[in-house]
Amino acid sequence: MSKKDATDLLNRYRNGEVSEEEKALVESWYAAYTQNAATPKIDDQELEKNRDEILRRVLSDVSGTRKINFGRLISIAALAILILCASVLFIKYRTPHQGQPSYAVKKGNTNIPPGGNRATLILSNGSTINLNDTKNGALANEKGVVIHKNADGRITYDESSHNATPGANVFNTVITPKGGQYQLVLGDGTKVWLNAASTLKYPVTFSGIKREIELSGEAYFEVAHDQHKPFLVISNGQTVEVLGTHFNVNAYPDEKMTRTTLLEGSVKVSAGEMTSKIRPGQQVQFKDGHLAIAQADIEEAIAWKKGFFYFKDDDIQTVMRQLSRWYDVVVKYEGQIPTREFSGQMNKNINASQLMHILSIEQIHYRIEGRTIIIMP
Repeated sequence: MSKKDATDLLNRYRNGEVSEEEKALVESWYAAYTQNAATPKIDDQELEKNRDEILRRVLSDVSGTRKINFGRLISIAALAILILCASVLFIKYRTPHQGQPSYAVKKGNTNIPPGGNRATLILSNGSTINLNDTKNGALANEKGVVIHKNADGRITYDESSHNATPGANVFNTVITPKGGQYQLVLGDGTKVWLNAASTLKYPVTFSGIKREIELSGEAYFEVAHDQHKPFLVISNGQTVEVLGTHFNVNAYPDEKMTRTTLLEGSVKVSAGEMTSKIRPGQQVQFKDGHLAIAQADIEEAIAWKKGFFYFKDDDIQTVMRQLSRWYDVVVKYEGQIPTREFSGQMNKNINASQLMHILSIEQIHYRIEGRTIIIMP
């Protein structure tokens, strides 16, 4: 796309003359540039303030002699504002698809909204609390520990009560559905961000010699430091042990491997008789009964927590598994599955049809029937 075409896109956005898909794409790119996952409000002054600098940096990267880092180029540019052709999402073809028009068939209501803060709390007696609709304030009392829902939507556990029962083996569970995420603070002060379609089981109080919880799905942890009481996360056949640190665990049952990514501190991951220790910036990958250490892409590991989809050489099945969890949709495939790889970053705060339209620009054929997305050859 030429600078003239990019400027035309910018002017049409400012005049409110873009389609819903173009508008979503522009705002998704701009959100990537500002690192703000919320739907951005882009006014004329903000556009003018950033336009020249963005264009200068993009053209500098494109015209330079060094190899272009597309991931960096995408994040620099918010390219939505100026360079449509450099898209926040790009495809690496394994097989050519020239002369094949992209298309989408939509039936019924296809305005499937993105996920949000949704979860269910299961108390020790089996009773449930829908955290979506519950008012802020005290929710329950477990053996003298008061559970609160704060104004920011988190749930916390107050062990300061003199009525708390020491040593009580009482467990709670938080479950996020597809299309849900939630944040909580455990009794020891550990902060947990729980991704969609995940389950976290934990004691109301950590009264023993260790702090042990169980995870299915994905969660980001900021563990409160306690050198005398290690914090253990049991997930999908492995155990992560820390004293106090920041890390992410991706342990979805339908993924090829369980990935533990360390941001700071130290982590020990065990599976059977195998043990691996990693440093910040590294990742333990657990697959087929084996542990392996790899260099981590931190942005990829925690993009979900910041409100973004982040793809890195991912096939269509991997992409659609993420979309299925966030939009609470069923994904089906007809015929031969497209053999393409996706890399890039997109805001999660757009509806499913807008995101699928972005994919269709790059020869992904699909149709939407209710809450089912069908990928076609």
